[in-house]
Amino acid sequence: KIFISMPGVPFEMKAMISNDVLPLLIKRFKMPFVMHKTILTQGIGESFLADKLVSFEEQLPHPFKLAYLPAAGMVRLRLSAAGEEEVIKRIMEEQTEKMEMLIAEYIYGYGEESLESIIGKLLLRENKTISTAESCSGGYIAHLITTVPGSSAYYMGSTITYSYQSKTELLNVPMEMLTKHGAVSEEVVVLMANGALNRFKTDYSIATTGIAGPSGGTTDKPVGTVWVGIGTPRGVVTKKFQFGGDRERNIQMTAVNALSMLRKILLNVSVKQEFKA
Repeated sequence: KIFISMPGVPFEMKAMISNDVLPLLIKRFKMPFVMHKTILTQGIGESFLADKLVSFEEQLPHPFKLAYLPAAGMVRLRLSAAGEEEVIKRIMEEQTEKMEMLIAEYIYGYGEESLESIIGKLLLRENKTISTAESCSGGYIAHLITTVPGSSAYYMGSTITYSYQSKTELLNVPMEMLTKHGAVSEEVVVLMANGALNRFKTDYSIATTGIAGPSGGTTDKPVGTVWVGIGTPRGVVTKKFQFGGDRERNIQMTAVNALSMLRKILLNVSVKQEFKA
């Protein structure tokens, strides 16, 4: 049913127009078929993505258009067109394939899919489990994972270890490692990832430690410095990120990039990092 915003018009009149008048108008005046195709990307900024798709956009046939819809840590690409249904569907498939050839390494899904739902499907397919050990992300990754229905089949639990003491007591990170390297370090995120694996007895883990801001940064470790560690049966994959000064965005960026790292590992796609013991 279609409802039109008509301020001051009684509800009964709106219902009559929506239920009786509009269907007659649509039947009398044939509307063009409209189609959208959404491609989800991660790991590349909007401007860099646009550079890679310059030639693609130049060859797009009329009436196809490409829109860039950026969000924290990701960019949605939306191909749109209107016209004859069979023709539009055929060309849409052709153009999507062309785009995939240019940016395949950055595509993680389509339509309304989310990283957390994709990861859930991969874990279920492999009958594997995961846990999280979060510091700077404050439980946001755990929140995203558990928004997926049925996540209890593969998600075993989390620790939010903000302090040195909690990292030591809950994840067995030695105090001397924390004082020597600092909480925001590769050495500590490796120990956190392993601590989560051991504590929850899972196949995989995600660990995060960083400076979300707006305060707490130093010359060596400015606000936005984040280490992510992915615990796996073969060891821990680590990666350092340098985000900006906005706290909320840093938390979101940490979560998106951590989930993206895990997705690539589950798919055996290189994240350009060696395993740490």
